[in-house]
Amino acid sequence: MDKYLIVGLGNVGAEYDMTRHNTGFIVLDAFAKASNIVFDDRRYGFLAETSLKGRKVFLLKPSTFMNLSGNAVRYWLGKENIDQSRLLVISDDVALPLGQFRLKASGSNGGHNGLGHIQQLIGQQYARLRMGIGNDYPQGMQIDYVLGRFSAEELQQLQPAVNLGVEIIKSFVLSGIDVTMNQYNKLGKRPTPNPSLNGGEELPHHLI
Repeated sequence: MDKYLIVGLGNVGAEYDMTRHNTGFIVLDAFAKASNIVFDDRRYGFLAETSLKGRKVFLLKPSTFMNLSGNAVRYWLGKENIDQSRLLVISDDVALPLGQFRLKASGSNGGHNGLGHIQQLIGQQYARLRMGIGNDYPQGMQIDYVLGRFSAEELQQLQPAVNLGVEIIKSFVLSGIDVTMNQYNKLGKRPTPNPSLNGGEELPHHLI
C-alpha cells in the first residue's frame, strides 16, 4: 500500500491553540474532523491515520516545537518507510495575505524556521503548502504577531483556505503534486495586494 505523510506545523500546548503560527495544525485538524479520525500522542508528535482509495495517509502534528520540526518529519518518514515524494508539509506564511495560499513541489524555507529545520535534515525536495497569515504588525513585532491568536474575523477570512487545504491534501494523495498545483494554486490567489514584509528580522525564539 502506498503511504503518504502530511505534516502540519505548529507549537503544542493550549496557550498556542488557534495562533497564527499554528495554521498547519488548523488545516490538519479540519482534515481529521472531516475524516472522523483522531490524533494519538506518539513519538515526536500527534499522529492520525486514514486511507484514501487504497492509499495509507498519516497526519502528523509535531510536538517538537517549531524549530525542531525536522526531527518529527525525518523520524516518521523513516519509521513508516515513506518516500519523500509523498510528503506534504503545511505551514503559515507571513509573506502571503491572510486567506491566500501557495502549493510548491520544493524550494527554500522562505525564512520559516520550521521549514528550515526540515530542510536541514532532509533537503529541499518535498512539497509544501504555505497558508497566508498576512503581516499586519509593526516593525520588530513579528514574534508577537505569529504567536498571537486569530481574531474571529480573521478566522472567518481564513476558513475558505482551510477548506481548500483539506481538498488539497486529498488531491495530493490521489493525483500527485503537479496536478494538484495546477488545479489549486490559481484558487489561492486573490486580487489583494501582497505588501512587502514588515521588519523581516530573524526569529530566534525557540517556538518560531
